[in-house]
Amino acid sequence: MREEQIEKLRGVVRDCVSKHLYSSAIFFADKVAAVTADPADIYMQAQALYLGRHYRRAFHLLNASQIVLRDLRFRYLAAKCLEELKEWDQCLLMLGDGNVDEHGNIIDTKECSSMYLDKDGEDREINIISAICFLRGKAYEALENRSQARLWYKAAIKADPLCYEAVECLIEGHMLSCEEETNLLATLQFSPKDGWLSSFYSCLVKKYEKENVVESKFKELEVEASNTKTPGKSLCTLKNNTDLLACKAEYYHQCGEYQKCFELTSILLEKDPFHLKCTLVHLAAAMELGHSNELYLMSCNLVKDYPQKALSWFAVGCYYYCIKKYDQSRRYFSKATSLDGTFAPAWIGYGNAYAAQEEGDQAMSAYRTAARLFPGCHLPSLYIGMEYMRTHSFKLAEQFFMQAQAICHSDPLVYNEHGVVAYHMKEYKNAVWWFEKTLANVPSSLTEMWEPTLVNLAHALRKLKRYNEAIAYYEKALALSTKSLSTYAGLAYTYHLQDNFTAAITHYHKALWIKSDDQFCTEMLTLALQDECQLGTNPKVGTVRSQLFT
Repeated sequence: MREEQIEKLRGVVRDCVSKHLYSSAIFFADKVAAVTADPADIYMQAQALYLGRHYRRAFHLLNASQIVLRDLRFRYLAAKCLEELKEWDQCLLMLGDGNVDEHGNIIDTKECSSMYLDKDGEDREINIISAICFLRGKAYEALENRSQARLWYKAAIKADPLCYEAVECLIEGHMLSCEEETNLLATLQFSPKDGWLSSFYSCLVKKYEKENVVESKFKELEVEASNTKTPGKSLCTLKNNTDLLACKAEYYHQCGEYQKCFELTSILLEKDPFHLKCTLVHLAAAMELGHSNELYLMSCNLVKDYPQKALSWFAVGCYYYCIKKYDQSRRYFSKATSLDGTFAPAWIGYGNAYAAQEEGDQAMSAYRTAARLFPGCHLPSLYIGMEYMRTHSFKLAEQFFMQAQAICHSDPLVYNEHGVVAYHMKEYKNAVWWFEKTLANVPSSLTEMWEPTLVNLAHALRKLKRYNEAIAYYEKALALSTKSLSTYAGLAYTYHLQDNFTAAITHYHKALWIKSDDQFCTEMLTLALQDECQLGTNPKVGTVRSQLFT
């Protein structure tokens, strides 16, 4: 067979691969390799076998070659075959020894000097060392050695910032804290042409900064992408990119702007109905807004299209949780965790479903599992603290809130829970400090989500007899929501303590309009009417006969 015929057959193999005709690719690649015995042609045959799902045969072919341990591509493809066969220990052995420090820097660089055969290399390809580091991380994660997996994922992204899979595993797997994510991005060495990628990665990580800071990141990315346009061509921009907008929706959800988040994800899913990250954020927003019909439709479609994905059964669990059928929701959250043990939302939902029925031990078990699996996620520690607080174990609750704060020091919800613990422990000055810190760290303008924080702050100020300040915060809370019994009752009681009986009576009536059989407001309204009758409508001195309101 002449050289031009062989070259033509190589072109046929590449064309078959591009057209997904893998049996044809295997057939012709086998003939080329038999004629030439060239390592590059053997590799081409092994790659065709791998793409055709003949993993065992591909591995045997690679392993039988004399070059497998000297050429990184051979070794990597052989390890990929073992990955598909779920032979993780053998996969690590094939990849060879490697060492990284605690920051993800590769210590042993022998691999870098190994032979690397690549006749068809592209101008800009992912570093093979990065791919090998990533595969090591996958193997360690499958073997449940998540600490080693985290180090090798960091090594992969440091070896080549274009290895997006490593970034995805670190972020979606909640392997790094907020600070660790920021520090890792700061150490990556992007080429001048990849500045937009640095900005994009900064949008993917946890976003608890102020709204103007986060918005500037999105705008910076859009400007950088626009500046990459070439003369004579139309403007290039990522402004309407689905991934970028999904990041923005996620930020709205973190800020508590659920309606804004839901509207954005609805638009995105019309454009790309199978964008799974956006789907997850959409489910979370629908849950918060109580849109059970939307959850039902989404879960039906997901189960039909992706029956083997944890997200589908998580959606079913969300629907049942939304309609308060917690037993069924637990069943489907559990199914989601069995399909994918690294799917964090399912573990959190599983614990929340138990907590909703005050089954604290089971809830704590789910949260502890989540805390072990996802060391970069502060929510499990936060929820464990909430469970301890529910059982009045305030010191233990405080310890877990400190753990959550250490993982994510900028989430205002953590500060709020610190304030609630301090309030219950009657440390009212500390409670005021924590609640004020909470409000100072809310990234966007206050929404209804933060109404309880304003009420709690007002309660604490009232306990300190700072009545005018307390009234001001009650009024701010009413500006966010007019449906809270606690706000009206607290405001009425504060006016009552100031002997302003007319205002107190007005607000007791408003509280009773929300809940007509509330015992505290009923009794205090009677006392306020008696005090007003005895002392007049504008008394200079008065005494309130009441219990301490909590």
